Amino acid sequence: MSQPLKFWFDVTCPYAWITSRWVTEVEKVRDVNVTWIPMSLGVLNEGRDELPEQYRRMMTTTWAPARVFARVATEHPDKVGELYTALGTRIHTEGRGAELRENAGDGDISDALVPLVREALVEIGLDGDLADTGTGTDWDDALRAFHRQAMDAVGDEVGTPVVEVAGTAFFGPVLTRIPRGEDAGKVFDGAVALAGYPHFFELKRSRTERPEFD
Repeated sequence: MSQPLKFWFDVTCPYAWITSRWVTEVEKVRDVNVTWIPMSLGVLNEGRDELPEQYRRMMTTTWAPARVFARVATEHPDKVGELYTALGTRIHTEGRGAELRENAGDGDISDALVPLVREALVEIGLDGDLADTGTGTDWDDALRAFHRQAMDAVGDEVGTPVVEVAGTAFFGPVLTRIPRGEDAGKVFDGAVALAGYPHFFELKRSRTERPEFD
């Protein structure tokens, strides 16, 4: 019997993207059934005026695609994983998100992301005009509700991604490379075993390298 796995993500986060690609590798070697659910770094960091200005500008960028995901998760839940793959590939693997940030300098790239979102929607067979959802606030309440699911599962003050499996939720794992094949399965087994111990809370070390998406 397949093991349910819930994966909450913000598509703009490079580390969540790597973890998500690890999960797609896990699907090949372990019997898991993944549900992809949006969350939002923008919601998480709302009202945090103590954050550096540059980081606050980055958080502004996260809202537009997250709103689109909230709508797709509500109206086309079976398409969320496909959209994440299509848009995440454009933003991270193809480097188009970095290009937009470089061209914008200190500016907000939210509007510039809309064409990428539209491309991804069309690729998976949805109406490209759904990309315009990102420019309004009509779906903010739905986005907050999806985000709250992640926080309720794992606790406040954690970022993306959040994974829930076998009734246990955890933040991460934070990876800089994508484990593949049986390596992906071994990492999964270890993460689930450790997170499943009821008195385990945190394991962390400093990152010494940037994420690589290949």
